[in-house]
Amino acid sequence: MQEGAMQAWIESSQFAGGNAAYIEELFELYLDDPTAVSQEWRELFDTLPQGAYDVKHSEIREQFREAAKNKLKQAGSGSFNAELAEKQVRVLQLINAYRFRGHQHANLDPLGLWKQESVPDLDPNYHGLSKEDMDLEFNVGSLMIGKDTAKLNEIHKALDAIYCGSIGAEYMHIVSTDEKRWIQQQLESQLGKPKFSTEERKRALKELVAADGLEKYLGSKFPGAKRFSLEGGDALVPLIKSLIRRAGVHGAKEVVIGMAHRGRLNVLINVLGKKPKELFDEFAGKNTTDKAGDVKYHMGFSSDFETEGGNVHLALAFNPSHLEIVNPVVMGSVRARMDRRGCKDGSKALPITIHGDAAIAGQGVVQETFNLSKTRAYGVGGSIRIVVNNQVGFTTSKQEDARSTQYCTDIAKMVQAPIFHVNADDPEAVLFVSQLAVDYRNTFKRDVVIDLVCYRRHGHNEADEPNATQPLMYQKIKKHPVPREIYAKRLIEEKIVEEDDVKGLMSDYRDALDHGECVVDEWRPMEAHSVDWSPYIDNDWDVAYDSKITVDELKDLGHKVTAIPAGFKLNSRVAKVYEERVKMAKGDRALDWGMAETLAYASLVKSGARIRMTGQDCGRGTFFHRHAVLHNQKDAATFLPLTKIDEKQAPIEIYDSVLSEEAVMAFEYGYATAEPNTLVIWEAQFGDFANGAQVVIDQFLSSGEQKWGRLCGLTLLLPHGYEGQGPEHSSARLERFLQLSADHNWSVCVPSTPAQVFNMIRRQQLRPVRRPLIVMTPKSLLRHADAVSSLEDLADGKFHNVIGEIDKINPKKVKRVVFCSGKVYYDLLAARRERELDNVAIIRIEQLYPFPHEEMAEVLKEYQHVKDFVWCQEEPQNQGAWYCSQHHFHAAIPDGAKLSYAGRAASSSPAVGYASVHKEQQEKLVNEALSI
Repeated sequence: MQEGAMQAWIESSQFAGGNAAYIEELFELYLDDPTAVSQEWRELFDTLPQGAYDVKHSEIREQFREAAKNKLKQAGSGSFNAELAEKQVRVLQLINAYRFRGHQHANLDPLGLWKQESVPDLDPNYHGLSKEDMDLEFNVGSLMIGKDTAKLNEIHKALDAIYCGSIGAEYMHIVSTDEKRWIQQQLESQLGKPKFSTEERKRALKELVAADGLEKYLGSKFPGAKRFSLEGGDALVPLIKSLIRRAGVHGAKEVVIGMAHRGRLNVLINVLGKKPKELFDEFAGKNTTDKAGDVKYHMGFSSDFETEGGNVHLALAFNPSHLEIVNPVVMGSVRARMDRRGCKDGSKALPITIHGDAAIAGQGVVQETFNLSKTRAYGVGGSIRIVVNNQVGFTTSKQEDARSTQYCTDIAKMVQAPIFHVNADDPEAVLFVSQLAVDYRNTFKRDVVIDLVCYRRHGHNEADEPNATQPLMYQKIKKHPVPREIYAKRLIEEKIVEEDDVKGLMSDYRDALDHGECVVDEWRPMEAHSVDWSPYIDNDWDVAYDSKITVDELKDLGHKVTAIPAGFKLNSRVAKVYEERVKMAKGDRALDWGMAETLAYASLVKSGARIRMTGQDCGRGTFFHRHAVLHNQKDAATFLPLTKIDEKQAPIEIYDSVLSEEAVMAFEYGYATAEPNTLVIWEAQFGDFANGAQVVIDQFLSSGEQKWGRLCGLTLLLPHGYEGQGPEHSSARLERFLQLSADHNWSVCVPSTPAQVFNMIRRQQLRPVRRPLIVMTPKSLLRHADAVSSLEDLADGKFHNVIGEIDKINPKKVKRVVFCSGKVYYDLLAARRERELDNVAIIRIEQLYPFPHEEMAEVLKEYQHVKDFVWCQEEPQNQGAWYCSQHHFHAAIPDGAKLSYAGRAASSSPAVGYASVHKEQQEKLVNEALSI
């Protein structure tokens, strides 16, 4: 409003003295929610001095009284009916109440079992509005019903239709006024009755017929078999298809879907276009792979889906029975697709995750994933979360047992996501909400939740007897018509279709299933996409690759990674690190771990390989060694030298992550499964922190290729080493990774020199193999005087899986050979040199899996006469490599030789908590290893 117009409005009769109370109450409404008052009032209240919200109520009231007095002097008396003004405010309060709490009276439960508490705010009487007021005309304020004034009766009916029908909208918790106004515009303009064309309504019926038809078909053909039926939540199929169509119109090129078991087979067949024959073969137990495989309701699928905006590529993520863990995997996959397409806002790729009502409330990874949504490292431009709300989790249905919140979706409020509860028996409401969700996500780049309130027609699986635990619910379900019947009846009554049309749809669908081919009209053959995995398929560890690099190239890279912009003030300790690195780059000083690692990244980005690294302290490095991201001490600006290697270099991103392991590691796994040309690294703050992501390690990283054929090159950097820091900061649980090692599923390395880490990192990206790399990285070795390398060592270009004896010891004098990995090598070496022993050789095993038998045999050629071999480790006997790898050690030593153990005794704890005890144990295990 222009300044002059505003002044004229202030001077109007509305500011007569009798209206001070009216204005005051309007201001109270405004403070509660700016959208509750009309735009003119909102603009006036917005002009109050900054900080007015913190002014005492009495002072604000005095301001209004003063305005009223001034008006009285001009007008002589109040000309506005004070009683009517008071009622007008009450009407606006009623409107606001519906916006806040109308969802609590919405018709959401198809079974009618929900017993929501009565909300007095939604009764006009609560606001002092009587029956006599129903025919009075009131200003509707910001209510968007197509007119400025209406009778109270009309206003009340409109509010009831909008907010208490088949859609219960929760959005008033959102801080942004623009977002709330946008949602109000979409909801209120429909008056609770979204309009769809005849063609759209017929299509929705056809999709419900398909959803119901597949379940009936499977139930009759494979009775008793587990399928985690969608029955009761059939509207999920038209819902997802509507989301995809809408996303395609908005320009999306890819949609990644993550979901648990419930309805998964139906989505595979009726949305993604998997051939029914292939599913039937899986039910029949026909094996089509030599891999371990997985059950049919864990499997993923890819296809293309035609929309008005062009074909959209669909990917249903594979996932295990840890239901919600797939959510961050989906987000990571979407972020990779966005990066590949150069998309910054998520407009080209859409994540859809589908949850169970018990799981979304019960699994902590949901909160972790929501918390990622607006961060730099993990943002995807918002996601659409669908809850298939069966109102029961396995056998738990009582709210007081299932959660501590009114709705299962309340966790989404932590990121101010709007939540649209919708009755799954009203497919048109479902379609409307789907379009609203996509439009909101694309407009505001934020998460949005659709709570599809439905039921589960059978038990948790088809072999369960649900009446045993939910008798009343299942008595009702038994009598309740399926969604297809309800909607067909509605369309028949409205003369949209005839009964024979419905029968024809059902018959045609059954025939299509019998035929066994794709039943999705929008399915299209997949086009070639921008990522090519073919160079990495069926390759094993011994495949050839070029890793050559010259000393001159390393010096040039070293110069670039140590170049700091003029005027960029470093912290004094960091400046010292960079001064030393300048000398390292020239060859005047041996390279430490941090410099070698940095040069590895520099060499890769220069060669065109993209790098993505995340972790809680990875920019600096938990142990102050990396300093990849520099911080200006004058203005806190940051600088990443690795982005200034070459004009044509590949991008590198290094982000300090949120304080999460499970969601973050799962996100990086998802990213790595979608992008083979990026070196993806997750670094733990301490190695044992990976415990918090054990489900990701167990069910994705270790076995994803065997179960699902999913290649993944994710690298985990896990600080590991016994320096007396106690049980929680010593062990990265090496034994767990070795226990999971089989089928050449990953590599497990314990590099002990800067040259080794340089060549290990390069090997992970340059070798045409995409399997995870698990690295036990050091702590004290980062600055150990002996753990250094020359530029020539780096230029060697080879990661040595085994490193033989480095001192000039005559092999013929050797009576004992000690095998070891990691930091303990330097303790052994120092003790041997101090004692001037010349009859003990020390061999480092730098890759524990796949075990390097050929390289070990080459190193042991000189020791075939030795009968005494020892494996030495810092970890307790029941941990570390001893139990899981000793069969490899036995296979490596000469016939007739014996293998013994030197290390800590078995322990339930990874390490002791007292430095003195640690030191005593360390000296003892070194003595045992070296004493013949």
